[in-house]
Amino acid sequence: MSRIPFPTPETMTPAQREVYDAVVKGPRGKLVGPLRAALHRPDLAAVWQKFGAILRYDSSMPPRLTELAIIVTARRWNSQLEWQVHAADAAKGGLADDIIAALKEGKSPFFKDPDEAAVYEFARELQTTSTVSDETYAKVRDRWGPVGVVELTTLIGYYTLVSMTLNAHEVPLPDGVLPPLTPAGSPGAPQLSAIAPGKLG
Repeated sequence: MSRIPFPTPETMTPAQREVYDAVVKGPRGKLVGPLRAALHRPDLAAVWQKFGAILRYDSSMPPRLTELAIIVTARRWNSQLEWQVHAADAAKGGLADDIIAALKEGKSPFFKDPDEAAVYEFARELQTTSTVSDETYAKVRDRWGPVGVVELTTLIGYYTLVSMTLNAHEVPLPDGVLPPLTPAGSPGAPQLSAIAPGKLG
């Protein structure tokens, strides 16, 4: 159960309803996750949903790569709902099941695609070391240019905000869905692993 109530269409103020309508008529198609909490401040929610839509649906990178960065972020923060939604979207976008499974278990993924490896390492390094190595940064910048590297950094920051919001308010999973990730702080909880030597095909 969430720590705060969420506005419903029946209880929304006109300002909340305006944001709600914009979300459900947009590419998301429904209001889920952190936006349910953000609706308590409609002007914030309005900016939030537009910001997220740009990063998720209008990126220079293909969906399998943006979704890879998102699930790396979900894994870092043990964000159950974020993982549940975006692991499925990553698979739909073409990310291999074995990569998703390795991330879920905190194991070193095997990448055949250097683009996937570059995005993974960028997201992993930024969230585990607070920065990105020159080599990793250059791989992303040289592949997608300044726009791509700015988008990727912002995407990771945005989904860190999403993770924190979901975790802090304990936004619940859909009814009947069990938590997919080992809870943060549990003994043996998986961590993000660097790509092991020989694991880039």
